Amino acid sequence: VQLQAFGGGLVQAGGSLRISCATSGRPYNKYVMGWFRQSPGKEREFVACMSRNGGSTDHDDSVKGRFAISRDNAQNTVYLQMNNLKPEDTAVYFCAASTVIWGMRRAPNHYAYWGPGTLVTVSS
Repeated sequence: VQLQAFGGGLVQAGGSLRISCATSGRPYNKYVMGWFRQSPGKEREFVACMSRNGGSTDHDDSVKGRFAISRDNAQNTVYLQMNNLKPEDTAVYFCAASTVIWGMRRAPNHYAYWGPGTLVTVSS
């Protein structure tokens, strides 16, 4: 599967942004699809993910209630809707695909496929 994240940009604190992950190749419903982020000097961290059939989602506590992962099967695209953005959300956001079991969903090293990131900058 090939992944391409896009839609990042500059937004003021409190604002909203939706980033997208276009997929191609093997259907994404064969994978757990995840969003991760990385800011300078920090390790890549889990943000959100969705199960293969789309029936389950998981969000890190730092974004729960503000961010939501979703997908559009017709467009083969996974989204991350980000609301009430904070300066600490500033990072490069990556989408990734994993074939591991749902129980390992938060570990970035279990994701075999990654796309180029998209930068989200939140100004205070």
